[in-house]
Amino acid sequence: MGIVGAFDVHRRQLTFDYLDTGTGELMRGRVVPADRDHLRQWLARFAGQDEVHFALEGCTGWRYVVEELRAAGITAHLAEPTDTAALRGKKRHAKTDKADARHMRVHLAAGDLPECWIPPAHVLEARGVVRLYKDLLDERGCWHQRIAATLFHQGVPAGPSMCTAAGREAVGQMDLSAAGRQAVETGLRQIDRLTGELDPLRRQLDMMSRRQPGCRALRATQFGVGAVTAVAIWAELGDVRRFASSDDVVRHTGLDITVYSSDGKRSPGHLSRQGPQLLRWALYESAKCAARPSAPDYGYYIAARERRNAGLATLSVARKLARRCYHTLRELGEQAMAA
Repeated sequence: MGIVGAFDVHRRQLTFDYLDTGTGELMRGRVVPADRDHLRQWLARFAGQDEVHFALEGCTGWRYVVEELRAAGITAHLAEPTDTAALRGKKRHAKTDKADARHMRVHLAAGDLPECWIPPAHVLEARGVVRLYKDLLDERGCWHQRIAATLFHQGVPAGPSMCTAAGREAVGQMDLSAAGRQAVETGLRQIDRLTGELDPLRRQLDMMSRRQPGCRALRATQFGVGAVTAVAIWAELGDVRRFASSDDVVRHTGLDITVYSSDGKRSPGHLSRQGPQLLRWALYESAKCAARPSAPDYGYYIAARERRNAGLATLSVARKLARRCYHTLRELGEQAMAA
């Protein structure tokens, strides 16, 4: 490497640390403010240079930094935050932005920096859409729970769901205080607003899942995978050829069972939850369809449910589904990641 360096990314500044391996010159400093224009101007100093490599952690803000590095002809390396921090060892030093940048630069030069896969632009866009859908869905769910809590606090017996017309009609006949009725009506308006945002997003994801080859294959071959979950699984798994086996995919999802070496510090069956949260949600929601008698995994689900409970049975099916999605996407090869 001619020049090897690293960025520590923050909202207000980019702390850099780079070494010219030819001259031995070491440079440290900050790019302020942290935006595209100032970063692009700063990167102009490497114009015409060969073998320029920069690393940064895969935290919020990495996307525009990687895009600007690539536009400047610089090789970008995205470091896995947890594994990179583990390289510090047990001895703890004062953690500063300069120390973080130097830490990544040293390990990048040594060739042992744990790196993440950098998705292409169309995968990042798909992730953005499906994550927006999930955020709005969670917010709508919170309003449903808030309405249910208000009704319970007012002593109203449980009735039809607010998702149905019968539930909405029943609200007008409930014996509520003025403040309680105001809270319920406000919650219903928020649910309607969020539903108006979710419907076009769902249609957009449905169109995407029908046109993209990887998503289309997941919908066609995996029972329970639908319009939204197909895009979520495809976008969060990414290029599965980087995984050596389906075991690595299960570990990536965070659905694998961890074992703690010290006795009495962790309950049996603890999930690692180290992978993308959206991926776990999509696999779990798809695996819930195994409770249907028509599902191919219905017998397996029932057997697991009888041994433990419905939640653990669904997790078992979700792990099987993750392995199947891996093989489905891997068989497609390059076509699985087509734009």
